[in-house]
Amino acid sequence: MLIGVDFDNTIVCYDEVFYQASVEKGLIPEDVSINKGSVRDYLRAWGKEEAWTELQGVVYGVYIQYAPPFPGVTEFFKRCRKHDIRIYIISHKTRYPFLGKTYDLHDAAHRWLQQNGFYDSEITGLNREQVYFELTKKEKIDRIAAVGCNYFIDDLPEFLKEPEFPEGVARILFDPNNHYPVNNNFLRTTSWKEIEKIILKEISIFT
Repeated sequence: MLIGVDFDNTIVCYDEVFYQASVEKGLIPEDVSINKGSVRDYLRAWGKEEAWTELQGVVYGVYIQYAPPFPGVTEFFKRCRKHDIRIYIISHKTRYPFLGKTYDLHDAAHRWLQQNGFYDSEITGLNREQVYFELTKKEKIDRIAAVGCNYFIDDLPEFLKEPEFPEGVARILFDPNNHYPVNNNFLRTTSWKEIEKIILKEISIFT
């Protein structure tokens, strides 16, 4: 079995760092909810789309070092390693921000993975050659097909509903804040523990 996993907001939890960066820069009041979606919605509601775009570059390039993995995701990688399930990280990520300072977002993401133990391949089964940061959404879709994923896990329902999404790949939406309704195109989950149960249940069926 082979599993593909998105990176930003699926493995990395940015809720607190988006909030903290926004408060420090005076972009939002402190009573905005501490999650990425609330920060985005506040800035857009006040016509600050460019500020939101620039903020993403700062968070993904600098504040990422303070962002934790989502609860349970590290354990998921470890369990997959024990069951010889191969994982690829496949993400749509530009190399540099669209606005603001020029941070290397790919390098920052690789450093985060190293810093948080994901590149300890004896434990997680992951190495750098299994991580793809694609420059376009189409390249991300093509990569999912090329590596032959059985499952793909992502936090964006619109991506999982893409018409060109590879047929035969089971789609899992990671929705920890319960933002989205149930959809027939994919399984909706709210935690990595729930995802782990889905994957391990399939293993038990075929072993």
